Amino acid sequence: MRDLTKYLGSLGIHADVFTRSQDEHVPHVLHELGCGNRVVHIPAGPENPRPKAELQNYIPEFVEGILNFSEAKQIKYDLIHSHYWLSGLAALQLKEKWNTPVVHMFHTLALLKNTIAMSPEEMEGEYRIEGEKKVIEGVDRIIASTIDEKLKLVKLYSADKEKICIIPPGVDTSRFYPIASDEAKEFLNIPADEKMILFVGRIEPLKGIDTLIRAIAQMRKSDILSTCPHYLYIIGGEPGSKNGSGTTEIERLKSLCAELGVGDMILFMGKKDQNTLQYYYSAAEIVVMPSNYESFGMVALEAMACGTPVVATQVGGLQHLVQNGVTGFTVPHNDPHALEVSLTQLICKPELRSQMSRSSIEYARTYSWETITPRIIKLYRKTIHP
Repeated sequence: MRDLTKYLGSLGIHADVFTRSQDEHVPHVLHELGCGNRVVHIPAGPENPRPKAELQNYIPEFVEGILNFSEAKQIKYDLIHSHYWLSGLAALQLKEKWNTPVVHMFHTLALLKNTIAMSPEEMEGEYRIEGEKKVIEGVDRIIASTIDEKLKLVKLYSADKEKICIIPPGVDTSRFYPIASDEAKEFLNIPADEKMILFVGRIEPLKGIDTLIRAIAQMRKSDILSTCPHYLYIIGGEPGSKNGSGTTEIERLKSLCAELGVGDMILFMGKKDQNTLQYYYSAAEIVVMPSNYESFGMVALEAMACGTPVVATQVGGLQHLVQNGVTGFTVPHNDPHALEVSLTQLICKPELRSQMSRSSIEYARTYSWETITPRIIKLYRKTIHP
């Protein structure tokens, strides 16, 4: 959303981004997107992070805040672009007030997440499913990031396929680009001879980190890592954790590491600033996405833009984004052995990594915002003038 708004601004298109205020000490209007485009923090409910099940209660207050802002600034919007289901519900109320068309992106879908949930705690509630159905019915256009997402919208939600357009997210190639490994490691204060396998993402069961840990344990048992020593760096925090450290899932994963005898090889790094990720991607030999579900897979795209091959599961957008045998490998989800085989190939064959690195950079450039933004603008125009 940030990058898209920046590129829209560079092309002379004004866009305001509205989000619920979560910190009373942060100014409600921030100019950090360039070209006059703003991030507007709307007070709606307590100005602190709240459980997601609670957020729907604040939609009316959120909408009222947006209406008040637009009236105070005397601005009329030609189009609403909403992201995720809660913002979609807010957009429908704004559409009714303003008679303004809505383009929506879901990014994740509750019914799809529920099909692979491994415990009742991972299940999304009926309130979200009903909210998503309402958004699908009421918006004018839906952007799906892949053909897989479009098919799931039609199959699981009976969405009108005629109003679904497939446009993937873009990547900022001015920020995500190859950095020499020794320079990236120096910036991160990592020893130059240390080899790194990298995971970046939220720490939750959905991400399949336990499968990756089991694969690393099998590699140690096979003695692969004695000749090619690597460390697994895990970057990310648990959802809802203020400082990114979390407790529940991270503690479960640390216990698994101890049980399998790989605690000395796996580093839990917590959350890292977005502006340092390109250094971690460039310092790593491989980026791994062992997810059980992934609607698109931005981490894979960012890693490839930095020239790092990706090993990912054959789920959601990842199965379309990572080119098997070209920019990395795709493997079945929840399969430690298949993951071990692909990681071993890349770890022990530097020439293969180099070849995939070159292919990854070239492929990621086809997703640059310079390429993707005009496609989104074209859809905007079709939506405003059908």
